[in-house]
Amino acid sequence: MHVLILGGTTEARRLAQALTTRHPAWRVTSSLAGRVAQPVLPAGEVRTGGFGGADGLARALRELQVDALIDATHPFAGTISFHAAQAAATAHVPLLALRRPGWVPAPGDDWHGVASLEEAARRLPTLGRRAFLTVGRLGLSAFADIGDVLCVVRSVDAPEPPLPPRSQVLLARGPFTLEGERAVLREYGIDVLVTKDAGGEATAAKLVAARDARIPVIVVERPTAPVGVTVLGSVGEAVEWVRGIGR
Repeated sequence: MHVLILGGTTEARRLAQALTTRHPAWRVTSSLAGRVAQPVLPAGEVRTGGFGGADGLARALRELQVDALIDATHPFAGTISFHAAQAAATAHVPLLALRRPGWVPAPGDDWHGVASLEEAARRLPTLGRRAFLTVGRLGLSAFADIGDVLCVVRSVDAPEPPLPPRSQVLLARGPFTLEGERAVLREYGIDVLVTKDAGGEATAAKLVAARDARIPVIVVERPTAPVGVTVLGSVGEAVEWVRGIGR
C-alpha cells in the first residue's frame, strides 16, 4: 500500500504519523511544496517541489505506484487541489481531500468577509490604520499600495517585495497562544486584523484576542474546491478512509 500525501500542514503531518505508526508495512510519502525554508518534516518518506502540473502529478502517481492520494494542502492552496483532482481522475487513483473545518464567528466578533486578498486590501483603510496581517508571505503583494496603513506582517520566513509601504515584519511559526496574540495587539496598537479562513486551532487565538479587544477582523473566504472530491475534516476519518482502500 503506497499513500501519497500532498501538503505540509499540521493535519498532513498528523496523518503521516498515524499511518506510519498504525501500518508500518505501508509506504507513506509526503510531498512538500518547498515554500518554507525549514519545514517541520513528517514521518515516512518526504519529497520536495512540484510535479509539473496535473499531467506531471498523474505520471508520478503511475510511476510511484500510488494506491491512494490525499490532498492535505492548505485550504488556500487552490491550484494544487485542482491538479490533484485532475491527476487522480487521469491515473484512476482514489483521492481524498483532508480539510480542517473553517472558522465560525462567535458572539462579539466583528468579522468582515471578503472573497480575495485584493478585496481585503480595498476594505482595510475603511476599518483601521494599524493592521495585523496574517495572510502568509506570498499574499502580501495585494497590500503593496496601502500607503496610509501601518501593516505588522507575520510570516514563518522573511517575505520578499513588494510589501506594504509602511510595514514591520514579525518572523514566527505557530501555534500561537492567546496571551501572545494579545501582547502583539497591545504592543503595536493594532486596530484591525486581516486573516485568511485557514481554520484549525494553531492560529485561532488571534481571533479571540481581536474579539476581546473589540477589533474588526477582515476574513478572506476560502476558494472554491474541486467538484466531486470526497472531503473529510479529521485525521481519524482520513485514516479510516485509507484503510478502506487497503482492504
